[in-house]
Amino acid sequence: MPTSEGIRRAKDMGLDLVLVSPTAQPPVAKVIDYGEYSYLEKKKRNDAKKKQHRIEVKEVKFRPNTDQHDYDFKKNHAVRFLKDGNKVKATVFFRGREITHADIGERLLRVLAGDVEEFGTPETQPRIEGRTMSMMIGPLKAGKPSGKKPPQAPPVAPEGGAPSQVQP
Repeated sequence: MPTSEGIRRAKDMGLDLVLVSPTAQPPVAKVIDYGEYSYLEKKKRNDAKKKQHRIEVKEVKFRPNTDQHDYDFKKNHAVRFLKDGNKVKATVFFRGREITHADIGERLLRVLAGDVEEFGTPETQPRIEGRTMSMMIGPLKAGKPSGKKPPQAPPVAPEGGAPSQVQP
């Protein structure tokens, strides 16, 4: 039907002619109340925004001579971030002549990646930029197993030694 006739029919009903799909062949239009239509579209967009999960990048900072307790404390923070579904940027800062021992920082980052492999996988290898060495660790996907199987307990027989019979 021509556009002018559609507009006339919509005015007769007290509604609006709204172009729903302009790219379709032929273009699709509906006779509806435009205020209600825009309200429902806005509501759909807000619901979609609420349901989406934005991944944030959290940072954990180390030094080449970080003590074991401090390392464990920061590793636990990284595990918590990964469990929440966020990425972790592990960074080692070098000061002064420490930069000559970049291998210590790389070893520290690789040990961290190994310690949190149950919760996340390294997305980048350790790389040095200026006086910092960093590595990204991403969370595991929800359905993806971590590769480690939980230990299973062996079956235990009752005290009589033989399995018991179940009577109906």
